Amino acid sequence: MLPLPHKPDDFKRILEAVLLSADEPLPVTELARLFDQNFDDDTWRSLLEDLRRDWADRGIELVSLSSGWRFRTRPEIQVFLDRLKNERAPKYSRAVVETLSIIAYRQPVTRGDIEDIRGVAVSSNIIKTLEARGWIDTVGHRDTPGRPALFATTRQFLDDLALRSLSELPPLTEIERMIDSDTLHQLQIPSIASQEQPHTTPEQALDQAADLRTAAVESGSTEPPP
Repeated sequence: MLPLPHKPDDFKRILEAVLLSADEPLPVTELARLFDQNFDDDTWRSLLEDLRRDWADRGIELVSLSSGWRFRTRPEIQVFLDRLKNERAPKYSRAVVETLSIIAYRQPVTRGDIEDIRGVAVSSNIIKTLEARGWIDTVGHRDTPGRPALFATTRQFLDDLALRSLSELPPLTEIERMIDSDTLHQLQIPSIASQEQPHTTPEQALDQAADLRTAAVESGSTEPPP
């Protein structure tokens, strides 16, 4: 039986093993179950930041996300891992990225709000796809006739973009540079069959979403994110 940890390196070694083997991000409240000691916030921050520095020059990095801490492949390494994949990840459509972008920057919004900004009807398949991927959820209903559902993004959405909170969302004109190759692969989803919305690459879709955002701001339909 291993001796109980009592030095910082002992705690880090356990945290490292647990985080490397975890399938999803782990919050500090969950990591606290590992030890009998009750650490304060500063101690946890010191342990995790120290562990992050230990991996600073490796192909894997420790990151803090909305729902907790996790290890992930560094963006510059992901391109090499992609060469081992037998299938190309499907691209997502322009309609999907535009809808997701509007929800992210204007939330909570109704389907009617999205349609007013995009200028076209929002397919039920797009909403269902985003919900199935865990990126949006219904957070309430607007107090108007018909009580339309209000949509907002989820913690999963933040995790997939490697963000800790919505306050870290960049302007849409910067989002392509913010999203790394690893995240792009996480965000790629099955294309939505639609004759009026041609399929595009992720990079083109993000550019189109940025153009949509700019046009909406200039027309007064929405306001820039804080």
